[in-house]
Amino acid sequence: MNKRKLIPVLLVLALAAGGAWYSGLFGKGDAGELSLYGNVDVREVDLSFRSGGEIASIAVDEGDRVKQGDVLAELTTTQLGNRLAEVDAQIAVNEANLARLRNGSRPQEIAQARARVSAAQADVTRARAEYNRRQPLVESGAISRTLWDQTVAQLRAAEAGLAEASQALSLAQQGPRSEDIAAARAQLGAAQAMRNSVKTDINDTRLTASTDGVVMTRAVEPGAVVQPTQTVLTLAIDRPMRVRAYIGEPDLWRISPGMAVEVSADGNPKTYKGTIGSISPRAEFTPRSVQTESLRADLVYSLRVIVSDPDDALRQGQPVTIRVPGARTSRED
Repeated sequence: MNKRKLIPVLLVLALAAGGAWYSGLFGKGDAGELSLYGNVDVREVDLSFRSGGEIASIAVDEGDRVKQGDVLAELTTTQLGNRLAEVDAQIAVNEANLARLRNGSRPQEIAQARARVSAAQADVTRARAEYNRRQPLVESGAISRTLWDQTVAQLRAAEAGLAEASQALSLAQQGPRSEDIAAARAQLGAAQAMRNSVKTDINDTRLTASTDGVVMTRAVEPGAVVQPTQTVLTLAIDRPMRVRAYIGEPDLWRISPGMAVEVSADGNPKTYKGTIGSISPRAEFTPRSVQTESLRADLVYSLRVIVSDPDDALRQGQPVTIRVPGARTSRED
């Protein structure tokens, strides 16, 4: 065959082979169907305590399936229990003090203050009578100046005692100041806030599952002392199960979110049902895990498929084939 005629034939064959390769990775199946390829998403979360301490127990092992809210591990709580008892005692003291201020003086206290006023008045009466009796005597020189000075001092002291007792009675009748009540209320609030903080610390000694899943890694054992945010368990999230796949730009028009798909894996006879959940609005170069070196520069779009009926036979990271029975066959569809 003439070499000039052979070159165009080889080019046509090469283009056909390349198109078949690309179609096999991202393109069309028979009868207008579309087959895509991807992997089950690996979704994991590292679980850790918010506060540090010694691990008292771990209730799960690797491979165990857990439900959201399950208690997976606990720290020792001896010190926190002592702190809680101390704060409860302080709250009791502050509550009693606030109640005393709010209730004001008891009737017995007011009666006692009145009795002190009466006694002080009697002292003033006796001191004034002595003062009046001795005043003429000191002027005539019948008594000494020293005795007179003592008489005057006794009267002044009795009058001061009466003033003090009267003020005490007034305070007892009026009750505590509003400022004192406000201060006592603030002290009680501070103690209650401290109790809430200790309760939060106690709650943080329990490590719970944030979602349904399977324990992948048990990083520590009971007796170990862990720091805050140090990974204790790693949980694999397999519900909902998601598959990430890629579609070539020439076939992008054939699919849309909400389309039903069928998902299958090598060696697994079951065909799973799913739905296209989202399609990336931005093109990207073909990931290395999907394409060969010769076609890595091709643009593709990632899409996410939600598997509606997963089971334990479909595992994270597993390569799968996605068939789109309802893919458009013409741009008018």
